[in-house]
Amino acid sequence: MTEPDVQTEPGVEAEPDAPTAPLIQAEPDAQSETHLPDDSDTLTAPRDAAVPPPGSLRAALHAISTGVMAALLVLSLGIGLVAIVVPAVTGSVALTVQTSSMEPALPPGTLIVVRPTELPDLVPGKVLTYQLKSGEPTLVTHRITQRMLRADGSPVFITKGDANAQPDLVPVQPVQVRGTVWYAIPYLGWVATLLTGETRTIVVSGLVGGLLLYATWMFLSAARDRFAERRTPATPRAPMNDADG
Repeated sequence: MTEPDVQTEPGVEAEPDAPTAPLIQAEPDAQSETHLPDDSDTLTAPRDAAVPPPGSLRAALHAISTGVMAALLVLSLGIGLVAIVVPAVTGSVALTVQTSSMEPALPPGTLIVVRPTELPDLVPGKVLTYQLKSGEPTLVTHRITQRMLRADGSPVFITKGDANAQPDLVPVQPVQVRGTVWYAIPYLGWVATLLTGETRTIVVSGLVGGLLLYATWMFLSAARDRFAERRTPATPRAPMNDADG
């Protein structure tokens, strides 16, 4: 299809086509410019922020072990004190309950400390330890239920085990009395049964001595570490960068 010829009036010169102005791309507003972050703009936390100081874990373990050993030391000293030292100093005797006749107050395996008691203080309610037969080593520990006087004015005692339905048949004579229960420690009697006489003294003394030596070593080690930390100058920390290079 052919385009029609353009006709001009006589004497009028046709104007050439106006030059086309070059396209100018408008610059974006600086305030509305959007910047996408790249890898270099990513902030990173200090590499040592989540890592504990080198000596902190060791110090924590040291503190825990010291606390455990101190607790064991105190426990051992306490057991040695109430089971050996106190009876020896006060003239008492440590015994182990073998039967269940005094349950629930004194179940089997309980360590009881029996101290000498004057006859006027032997009253109903007291837990009495006496020889089954005068002069024989077999002992019985039962509660006094009655105190009676014979014709000559000397007392006799009716005893009964807390778990027994009937009182003991034979009254206890003053010559049979060893004393009354001062205090009791559950379960410790089984250990005392295994360790008797000189063996118990040697074992307990060795345990206490070993724990004392270990506690002393732990204390000196902690003091040495604290002294070394004070003498070591602090290491300067590198400045934190916003971006990795």
